[in-house]
Amino acid sequence: MARLDESARGVYLIAVTPFTDSGALDLESTDRMVDFYLERGATGLTLLGIMGEAPKLTTDEARSFVKRVLDRVRGRVPVVVGVSSPGLAAMKELAASVMDLGASGVMVAPAGGLRSDEQILNYFENVAEVLGPKTPWVLQDHPLATGVVMPTSVILRVIKSVPTCVMLKHEECPGLAKLSAIRAASDKGEVRRISILTGNGGGLFLPEELARGADGAMTGFAYPEMMADVCAAHARGDVERAHDLFDAYLPLARYEQQPNIGLAVRKHLMVKRGAIASAMIRKPGPKLSDADIADIERLVRRQEKRLRELG
Repeated sequence: MARLDESARGVYLIAVTPFTDSGALDLESTDRMVDFYLERGATGLTLLGIMGEAPKLTTDEARSFVKRVLDRVRGRVPVVVGVSSPGLAAMKELAASVMDLGASGVMVAPAGGLRSDEQILNYFENVAEVLGPKTPWVLQDHPLATGVVMPTSVILRVIKSVPTCVMLKHEECPGLAKLSAIRAASDKGEVRRISILTGNGGGLFLPEELARGADGAMTGFAYPEMMADVCAAHARGDVERAHDLFDAYLPLARYEQQPNIGLAVRKHLMVKRGAIASAMIRKPGPKLSDADIADIERLVRRQEKRLRELG
């Protein structure tokens, strides 16, 4: 499989991790899920992200899951694997393992506790050294999850000093000004241009982020065709169509981004759409109430009605 590089664009779906009703890793559903994502326009996949329940997997399960996805993808699209870890030794081991299996690159978030600009820069320079010169990686900027705020100036310093960083997963919210500033810096030749894929909550700001220079999305949603169709419309210059499509999906996307129950909503919908067999979330994890399910069904009906009107 081709290595990830600065030209990456499109929709890299953050994959859920399917489990059986008993909580075991469901590799048969994994095959079905991969097909579901690719049939609906994914140009890449990202595994073992925050919504992929990565901390709940054993090391052997993580490798088995990655291998199964790669075997099903068969090189058709790039696959990025999250390898963030409190320890660099564990990160190095997992990264080497998934790259040997055929991953295109890995994704790394800052370790918790980093506060100063110098600490953040030093951390990612150490990450690059540990991963080695042949492993391209994605810088995940998600302060809500990590507690680490990375100013634009620090991200630009990482881009300048670490050539193996080829993509920014932009998840600071609100973050449109940061996105504009990073693109302005590369437009002026101050730094090389890297890929920027956005991850704000199921693409909740996707049209605006595309207008600010994002190359696409790296996030999850039970209707991945939304992101694919919005990105395609924007790329061909039909910005109003991109916004109309986005608006049709927005109420359900917003509902799916609720803290605590969001993943349960996504898995419930993916079961309904035939993508996975069970909505099981490994403990500790939320369960949907009857009222939640009624909300979801209403939103889906309204979404389908609006999409028919748009044609």
